[in-house]
Amino acid sequence: MPPHHRYTVGQRIEFMPGRFDGSAPSGAYTVVRQLPNDAQDREYRVKNSRDGHERIIRESQMRQGVLG
Repeated sequence: MPPHHRYTVGQRIEFMPGRFDGSAPSGAYTVVRQLPNDAQDREYRVKNSRDGHERIIRESQMRQGVLG
């Protein structure tokens, strides 16, 4: 059974887009929702702290410890 989600709703994280993520801005986001899936790389709905846009990202694209 895959591990549980590492990040919680309301937690601030840093999004680190990969090379195939287009123009998605990196930086501070807030976890809005944990998405159900059976994959090892869990998914989340997150909201950009600057422009308010939401997107779905994988746990491997997130880093904890955003200040501010």
